[in-house]
Amino acid sequence: MQILSKKTLRDFWEKHPQAQRPLTAWYQAVDASAWTGPADVKAMFGPSVDFVADNRIVFDIAGNKYRLVLHVSYTFKRVLIKFVGTHADYDKIDVEKV
Repeated sequence: MQILSKKTLRDFWEKHPQAQRPLTAWYQAVDASAWTGPADVKAMFGPSVDFVADNRIVFDIAGNKYRLVLHVSYTFKRVLIKFVGTHADYDKIDVEKV
């Protein structure tokens, strides 16, 4: 999958250095994948992933310490990072509008 944009992750882990390792691991796993639908994502990440409207996916990162929201296009094999933050930050957003 092509991930747009790694800079979003980098900006976050510069403020939260402890997030770099789990976000890098997530990035590498997704970058090497070729999802064809939600079942592929669920098979890869299991219970640490939730699906919401408009092809958005919420990932629990580092034991749910961080949340990552992305929009996926299975047809074009692309994901767009919409939000990355702490769990507390996530509680303040509308996942369908971010």
